[in-house]
Amino acid sequence: MTTITRKIQMVDLAGQYNKIKTEIDNAIASVIHSTAFINGPEVKAFQAELEKYLGVKHVIPCANGTDALQIAMMALGLKPGDEVITANFTFVATAEVIGLLGLTPVLVDVYPGTYTLNIDAVKKAITPKTKAIVPVHLFGQCAEMEELMKLAKEHNLYVIEDNAQAIGADYKYSNGTFTKAGTLGHFGTTSFFPSKNLGGYGDGGAFFTNDDALAKKARSITNHGSTVQYYHDDIGVNSRLDSIQAAILRVKLRYLDEYCAARQKAAAFYDKAFANHPKIKTPERSKQSTHVFHQYTLVFNNVDRNKLREHLTTKGIPAMIYYPVPLHLQKAYRDPRYKEGDFPVTEALCASVLSLPIHTELDDETQKFITDSVLEFVK
Repeated sequence: MTTITRKIQMVDLAGQYNKIKTEIDNAIASVIHSTAFINGPEVKAFQAELEKYLGVKHVIPCANGTDALQIAMMALGLKPGDEVITANFTFVATAEVIGLLGLTPVLVDVYPGTYTLNIDAVKKAITPKTKAIVPVHLFGQCAEMEELMKLAKEHNLYVIEDNAQAIGADYKYSNGTFTKAGTLGHFGTTSFFPSKNLGGYGDGGAFFTNDDALAKKARSITNHGSTVQYYHDDIGVNSRLDSIQAAILRVKLRYLDEYCAARQKAAAFYDKAFANHPKIKTPERSKQSTHVFHQYTLVFNNVDRNKLREHLTTKGIPAMIYYPVPLHLQKAYRDPRYKEGDFPVTEALCASVLSLPIHTELDDETQKFITDSVLEFVK
């Protein structure tokens, strides 16, 4: 078996930085020299460039992806007691903001192949109290947005796309046209956490909309509910993207398509290595979406996942479990409406998924070492 002496990372931020070091360093220095640290020209320039990339009318930068979700819900005027449908198999932030605003999270199961919202489950979950749906574009590909938008229109519901893991992905409509992930719903939200496909060097986030009135409301909310200094028309928050992060993200946005292509290439290598293995299920590709592989997540059957992870650790290979506990079994989100066994797909995924390193700097030698090590354990 090939041996690797260099450290293997889940995400190689140092390697990525070194390739664009001069551009990044110059971008940071320019902000420091300008001293325009808050809402400076770099923020406005990044906003405009991301709008152009996404093909969306409005991008509103904010402090992080969780804030983006919360502010979107506030801008839509959701009130305590309103029900919001979302996926059970997701990072906690998706449900967290629903709870923080006094809304009622309604959890539904996901598809076993793409891990995205099960449309039939969504239909069954709609009640007169339902006001919004939050599809999660998990691990790098879109939920079935065209069907969800039809369903939302039929029931007069809002749709907020949790696009923290799929920025750069393309959604394909049934008529053959494409649009960028995060631009199909009433709002799309994303995170610029450093490990994301488009990641800063600290916290950051943004949300998007094509609705002028919603954009105006959301911008006000991010700035203490104010559009004119010291005049406050809305209850708001303080949520801004720092100018230094905007400058870094401007540089990295130019490389986003290249980064996505590198991740897709790495995913293809993994696919080939694990193809047709009876105990390993590779990620399914949606027919409606490209996949930008924020994570490369395998499902293992009849394999002791924890011992496999320990085996990989002894070889210096990191592996992560996203996510080990479904939301309905988390202590903070226990609800008498739900019990163990109610979400069979989500519960099975939580017990069997394992994500391997995937990033822009992976090479074939490293991937062969990783795949050989997995196959050495999984007979």
